[in-house]
Amino acid sequence: MPEINIPGDNPVLVIGAAGLDVVGRIETEIKNATSNPARIRASYGGVARNVAENLARLGQPVRLLSVVGKDQIGDEMLAYTRDAGVDVSGVFRTAKFPTGFYMGVLDPRGRLKFAIDDMRILTALNDSYLLYNADLFESASLVFVDANLPGTTLAISFELARKYNIPICADPTTSTLAPRITPYLSQLHLIAPNSAEAIALTGQQFDPADQTAAIEVARLLVNKGTNVAVIGLAENGVCYATSETSGHIPAVRTRVTDPTGAGDAMTAAVIFGMLNDIDLDDAVRMGASAASLTLRHPGTVLPTLTLQMLYDELGL
Repeated sequence: MPEINIPGDNPVLVIGAAGLDVVGRIETEIKNATSNPARIRASYGGVARNVAENLARLGQPVRLLSVVGKDQIGDEMLAYTRDAGVDVSGVFRTAKFPTGFYMGVLDPRGRLKFAIDDMRILTALNDSYLLYNADLFESASLVFVDANLPGTTLAISFELARKYNIPICADPTTSTLAPRITPYLSQLHLIAPNSAEAIALTGQQFDPADQTAAIEVARLLVNKGTNVAVIGLAENGVCYATSETSGHIPAVRTRVTDPTGAGDAMTAAVIFGMLNDIDLDDAVRMGASAASLTLRHPGTVLPTLTLQMLYDELGL
C-alpha cells in the first residue's frame, strides 16, 4: 500500500446519506401490476451512515455529517446510530424534507431486482454546512464521502481534505451517481466501487467473473490517480490494485438473506484495516468477511459485528 500518514487514533469523518431502508424479498416470481407476497424488513441505512456504524462497531472512533428530517424516523435513527457508537452531534436537522428513504425489491434468491429512493433532503447538506464544520476535517484521521452528496458539497469536501492534508476515500454509491466522483479520482486515497460503478467511472466494460479483466479495471482507476482501488464483484469476490500491487480475493461462500449494505461493510472493514496498518491483502480479506456476515443478516448493518467475528469468519 502506498505510504500515507494516517493518524488512526483520530476519528474518521464520514459524510453523506442517512435514511430508512425498507427491503422486500419476494417469495415467488414477481408478477407485475399486482401485490406480491414478500418478507419485508426495515432498518436504518444510507451509505455514509452504514459505513460509520460498521466502523464504530469495529471499535474505530467516527463522526457522521449528514442531514435528517425533523420527524420520528430522524429522531429514532439518530438515537440508534448514537447508541452504536457514532458521534452524530454534527448531523443537521431540517423540516424542509422528510428523512431519506430507500426501498428495494429482492427476488427469491436475494438478488436486487430494482430499487427507488427519496434523497431530496441531501440538498440541505450544502457547502455552508461543511464550512461550518471545517474544524472536524482538521481533527480527522481520514474523510469518507458517498456520491449522494450534491456536486458543490463534494467539491468542498475535497477542498477541505486537501487543505488539512487528510486522506479522503469515496464510495460511488450507484452507477448513475458515480460520475460525480470522476473529477476527484486523482485526489482519492481509496475508491470502493462495485463492478457497475467501476464501469461508470472508467468507461471500461468487463465481466465481473473475469478476475484478470477486473484487476485491469482496478489498475485503470489507479492510473487515473487513486492510491487504492477495491472493486466488489459480488459472488465473484473482490479485486484490488495500487501502484505497487494487485490481487483478487474470492468471496466467502455464504447464503444471501439480504445484499443491502454488504458493500458498505466491506468498505468500512478495508478502511479499518488501513487505519490499523494492516496489509492491504489482509484488509481486503477482512472486507470480504464483513460483506459475507452482512449478507446473512436481514438488515443493512450487522448489529453484533466485531473485529473478532471478522477473524473467526476468516478462520484466524
